[in-house]
Amino acid sequence: MAPLSYSSSKPISSSYQALNYRLLLLLTLLPLTVAFFAFILQWQGGLIDPLLSSPDPFQFPGMDYPGSNSRPHRRSVSDCVDVLGQSRSPAFPYFKDWNFEFGSNLRPKICIVSSTAAGLEQILPWIFFHKVIGVSTFFLFVEGKAASPVVSRVLESIPGVEVIYRTKELEEQQAKSRIWNETWLAKFFYKPCNHELFVKQTLNMEMAIVMSRDAGMDWIIHLDTDELIHPSSAREYSVRQLLADLPEDVDMVVFPNYESCVERDDIIEPFTEVSMFKKNFDHLPIEAYLGNYRRAIRGNPNYFLTYGNGKAAARVQDHLRPHGAHRWHNYMKAPKEIKLDEAAVLHYTYTKFSDLTSRRDRCGCKPTKEDVKKCFMLEFDRAAFIIASTATEEEMLRWYRHHVVWTNKALSLKLLKRGILTRIYTPMAIIQGLRESGVFGSVLQSAQTLSKDKFLSSVESSNFSSVDKQIGVKESQATARRILDINDNFSGGSAIQPLSPPVPDDFHIGIS
Repeated sequence: MAPLSYSSSKPISSSYQALNYRLLLLLTLLPLTVAFFAFILQWQGGLIDPLLSSPDPFQFPGMDYPGSNSRPHRRSVSDCVDVLGQSRSPAFPYFKDWNFEFGSNLRPKICIVSSTAAGLEQILPWIFFHKVIGVSTFFLFVEGKAASPVVSRVLESIPGVEVIYRTKELEEQQAKSRIWNETWLAKFFYKPCNHELFVKQTLNMEMAIVMSRDAGMDWIIHLDTDELIHPSSAREYSVRQLLADLPEDVDMVVFPNYESCVERDDIIEPFTEVSMFKKNFDHLPIEAYLGNYRRAIRGNPNYFLTYGNGKAAARVQDHLRPHGAHRWHNYMKAPKEIKLDEAAVLHYTYTKFSDLTSRRDRCGCKPTKEDVKKCFMLEFDRAAFIIASTATEEEMLRWYRHHVVWTNKALSLKLLKRGILTRIYTPMAIIQGLRESGVFGSVLQSAQTLSKDKFLSSVESSNFSSVDKQIGVKESQATARRILDINDNFSGGSAIQPLSPPVPDDFHIGIS
């Protein structure tokens, strides 16, 4: 019986081994098959990254960096990709619709007006960051690099972006503005550099008011392309929610500005490389401001390098007008204004070493102390212009490190602990997320489908007829007299220019 038992067990053992082998094979192939089908369901096809396929990957048309030749730094392909395009590794479309078309039923509708000569590496992150936080429409008055065919074609392809070119027709239209017959902006007329820009911005804001009303906007904000709105006090980090929660009788909202504090002298993309900011005086206890004033200025003329009086949003309504680049006003009443306690505008100023030379190249002023007073409104801008016009590159870099870059880590830590400085990472995270999700690459790809005829027609056939009727000065003498009377009663004084934060002497209080 023993031999019979032994001989019958051999085929049974072999069958068990075969069964186990098939079971292991099934368990191995099942998850691989599921993973393969999941990949097929999610895959939407690849896009050719225009940044990497560019004939010259070091300088994609319209994205070169001003003053880049002045630094001994050569960009790699990865530098260009990191600045604007997709990452080199595949990224799934976390943002399902890169157009960010929220729909017409969402209120309030918010628009931004900006005058810019920047390139795509700055404008694209700026636009899509504000789309994420609730801005639906952009009126971009472009010139310089921003008006070049490659850059403007990309901007034209983005839904919600209206590009206005500085054509002869536009200049003739703005020459008819009622503003030239009024007094509140008169002291800035016919002066060079910053004053000329200030007047140009104000005239652009006036036109944007008409355009915003025609587009059904509820709020309008004037912002430069080196500034980001930081709606920190709103639910879901939304400027739409922030403005929706305001009382209906509020006409204007002031966002105090925070100023960037760069910690390196080789910044390429400020929006994703700068996280430290100096708080505005309006968001600090007076004791903290005065007690840390001398430490915070670090030998510079003022608490901020540039302006400190914030930017404003205005409710779109009848008789609205600009009051300089930083405020709005009304021809028929004194607007009700509130200042936000937490939300701010983040101003990325002098964040790149090349900003010294690019600002210098935009102004033909003589580099003397007397002449720069005629060209620039703020002390630091004057000093920066003189050093950029007279010093060698090595001297400029040394000056930049001393006056702009926060190299003293101990001082930074002390002012962070005392609340003068703060770390803000949300804009950085949003823009980095947009980049990694392929949003900017998709915009560039989409722009290639915009036909040349459509692009040229958008440049050449701009129609300002509705604007002409609303901002022109072809009025009867009686109407003109009425306007001047309105200005006397509700002028609000001279236009609000860029102003430095208050100095200790303004308080007549001693400081430590």
